[in-house]
Amino acid sequence: MCTLLGALLGFLGSTFPDLIKLWKDYADRKHEMNIRKLQMEHKAQDQSERLQEIVANADIAESQELYQTYSTKITWVDALNGTVRPVIAYSFFFLYVGMKLLYFFSAPQDNTPFILLYETLWTSEDATIFAGIVSFYFGQRAMTRIRNGK
Repeated sequence: MCTLLGALLGFLGSTFPDLIKLWKDYADRKHEMNIRKLQMEHKAQDQSERLQEIVANADIAESQELYQTYSTKITWVDALNGTVRPVIAYSFFFLYVGMKLLYFFSAPQDNTPFILLYETLWTSEDATIFAGIVSFYFGQRAMTRIRNGK
């Protein structure tokens, strides 16, 4: 019985280093697979960030092209081109103010309470137009600062 037990222990003892080697190889492969998986995730994240950077650079380039003023290298043409938007904006402003003044001076001057005159001159539509214009100009300025990183 001891001989049989000794033979069995000797056989198992001889296979023990090979079993440890197999277990160690399995652990190494598992570790290597985890490292490769992490590397692939890192590479995918890098590619995603690179793609986002490319898209952001394309947006910046597009914005720069859109906001770049058309230049003809002719001084008076470029000056005239730069005044189109402000002249139109001021023209409509003065037209609006002129219409309100016409309405104010054409209103009856007989004991009309000022609050009634005020309510007819400054309506909710006027407040909406005013809020839209002011919000547009200040919003555009804020977005330009954000875009330029200031």
